[in-house]
Amino acid sequence: MRAAFLALVIALASPALAAEAPHPLPSPAYDPAPEKPGLQKITVAGGCFWGVQAVFQHVPGVERAVSGYAGGEAATAHYEVVSEGHSGHAESVEITYDPARVSLGALLRVHFSVVHDPTQSNRQGPDVGPQYRSAIFVSDDAQKRVVAEYLAQLAAAKAFDAPIVTRVEPLKGFYPAETYHQDYLVHHPDSPYIRYNDLPKVAALKQLMPALYREQPKLVHE
Repeated sequence: MRAAFLALVIALASPALAAEAPHPLPSPAYDPAPEKPGLQKITVAGGCFWGVQAVFQHVPGVERAVSGYAGGEAATAHYEVVSEGHSGHAESVEITYDPARVSLGALLRVHFSVVHDPTQSNRQGPDVGPQYRSAIFVSDDAQKRVVAEYLAQLAAAKAFDAPIVTRVEPLKGFYPAETYHQDYLVHHPDSPYIRYNDLPKVAALKQLMPALYREQPKLVHE
């Protein structure tokens, strides 16, 4: 999947590929409770789904974080096809969360603070292509407004040194990835790719946003 050693060499040798250092962003000014009761879902994308899933599995209130594909059609929601970069899909994570414990705005804050660099278009670190784009897939107008308001807030505050390029896309469907992609960081903590690219994201969440960190991750396959 990932040319781990090559990716490590490229990332270290090429400053242009280095992501902006994680830093805690302000909480969203607009972050209302959802109108409908019960668990909610939001789907996010920002590079390889291994690290995205791993971070959100440590966020209190997240009941389930599943790696998968969003943005394309069901027929092309397979890793071999998505990896070619022409399917329309992004490697994504569907987050099921309890809004009584964590808000949509808090999840967005985590996503933009430590999960990925939203100023990178169609790449995150060593991973290149539209399947690694920065995106939020929204399922209704209420979600869309929360996301849009937060993006505008970050832009106005000049939270990053470059423009935010995150795409807000309607959720046409989410398709879980193959079983071997689920809980990948937990099963492969010594992988060079994981050690260099993804374990630092989990560590950054713990260090920078301790109120949004729990020690025991909520796995897909307990």
